Amino acid sequence: MKPLEIYTDGGCSGNPGPGGWAVVILDGDEESVLSGGEKLTTNNRMELTAVIEALQHIPSDRDAKVYTDSQYVKNGITGWIHTWRKNGWKTSAGKPVKNQDLWIRLRSLEEIRKVSWHWVKGHAGNRFNEEADALVQKEIKVFSR
Repeated sequence: MKPLEIYTDGGCSGNPGPGGWAVVILDGDEESVLSGGEKLTTNNRMELTAVIEALQHIPSDRDAKVYTDSQYVKNGITGWIHTWRKNGWKTSAGKPVKNQDLWIRLRSLEEIRKVSWHWVKGHAGNRFNEEADALVQKEIKVFSR
């Protein structure tokens, strides 16, 4: 079975401020979307939430190719998280890692399936990244009320 292709995005208006997250899941020719948001959040929390929501949504026996325009998410899950865990969830500067709760959740979801991580440039014409971004903007408007 081919891996699912998952495009994620998150953002907020103000940082912190009202935020949204979105996911586009491609399973062959089938496309499904998920989105949501929060009244008061940060951009990085929404980027992480998008990936978490995607991995929670798909069956645990399906491999996934995750595409994100967030270097924070890609670098965090593929590299930084290993050092943070060894250092008791402290940064190299000795400060607590921000969004530790979400990093722990993301790592636990990643451990039960094969996930490959891919960075895509945001706002550069990638159809599914643009679709996810448009959903994020709609959610931000909803949570701005």
